[in-house]
Amino acid sequence: RIQLSCPGCSARLGKAHRYCPGCGQPVEKAVAQEREHHRYRTLPVDKTTLSLLKEYLGRGGAVERNGEKCLFDLRRNRAWQIVTECAERAGLPRLVNAESGKTHNVSPHRLRDAFAVHAVKADDSGDGLRLLQEHLGHRSIVTTMKYRKVSGEEQKEWYRRLWNGGKANG
Repeated sequence: RIQLSCPGCSARLGKAHRYCPGCGQPVEKAVAQEREHHRYRTLPVDKTTLSLLKEYLGRGGAVERNGEKCLFDLRRNRAWQIVTECAERAGLPRLVNAESGKTHNVSPHRLRDAFAVHAVKADDSGDGLRLLQEHLGHRSIVTTMKYRKVSGEEQKEWYRRLWNGGKANG
């Protein structure tokens, strides 16, 4: 991955930035740095899944690629194909974006988004969001907070509580 930064103050920049958000100076040529993108995440695995993985490994399931042991020999696009095909075979409908109305096929990223939205609905406390941030591998909590969308009904209830001294209905 390439990271762009301001030559004047080293603030992080996006591709479209013409002015630095840190120092406000015009950016004629950003400093580009290539970064390693190897982050490891520890995820909990239930006993049944662990048992299946051990059985898979016992049958010689792991492969070696470029001197590293890989649990599965899958590239991004093959994993995407498998998820899409399984969703079609299972008869899952296309996903509809509630904000834009656009429809999308089920994909690994859409499943990740659905998981994140579900997790936030289950626990949107500060601790819950922080755990989700860690699980998703987001550097910034702001990225994770984007999954916390407020529905119209939630907003109405918030106003009711606000104007009724903390009582839900009044």
